[in-house]
Amino acid sequence: MSENKQASIQIRLDDDLKVAMRERDEITKLTLRSLKAAITEASKVGGSHTLDDEAILVVAQKQAKQRRDAAAEYDQADRPEQAAQERAELAILERYLPQQLTEPEIEEIVRGVIAETGATSMGDMGKVMSATMPHVAGVADGKVVSQIVRRQLSGK
Repeated sequence: MSENKQASIQIRLDDDLKVAMRERDEITKLTLRSLKAAITEASKVGGSHTLDDEAILVVAQKQAKQRRDAAAEYDQADRPEQAAQERAELAILERYLPQQLTEPEIEEIVRGVIAETGATSMGDMGKVMSATMPHVAGVADGKVVSQIVRRQLSGK
């Protein structure tokens, strides 16, 4: 099954790139080419010629995080056009990522982990984070999780 998913992600990327080229959608074309280049680079580093679907998702998540971080930096530097460009690229990349958890969903998971680990103070933050991340890997931003853990531990 993993092989079929991998093939379908690759096929979908190729098909979407062809459509973007045909429609002269420059931002989609450049973003997908960048993603495909990152996937190719990751496959060379791993010593494999093809990546499975999980590895492709990891690459796409890294690309999305880069865009998110760059947009935040452009916002801080008061460069709204560049920030908008990064967000547009992020929106394209998010088409290939699993749907992200909402803050209330993350809060519920964190509450469960805090109860499970018996955490009571900010000193337990590392323990809570290490126990939470496997539950939210790939579907929640680590910064958001960290903020929620910090908020819940300081509220106790």
